[in-house]
Amino acid sequence: MWLFAMFDLPVDTPKSRKDYTNFRKSLIRQGFNMMQFSVYARYCGSQEKSDLICSRIRQVLPPDGEVRLLSVTERQFGKMEVFYGNKRAPTEKPPDQLLLF
Repeated sequence: MWLFAMFDLPVDTPKSRKDYTNFRKSLIRQGFNMMQFSVYARYCGSQEKSDLICSRIRQVLPPDGEVRLLSVTERQFGKMEVFYGNKRAPTEKPPDQLLLF
């Protein structure tokens, strides 16, 4: 299972920039990696783990902007097509071993 966090947050004031930075850092601390600007993904071993991480993200949502969370299965993720320019690149592989904290 892969969990995507996609967001569009305002950065027009110093407070909103700080909220954006705190949210982004929170995603990174929770094991997310940036796939594209404002699109982060993390591998989760199960639906239960994905649900737990979603609840943690809900606790740190910024007051403004839009955040979307999407869970996809390993098979669905593997069907993603990735291109760099006109050349196709392989889809990311899940980590060999889950990190224990």
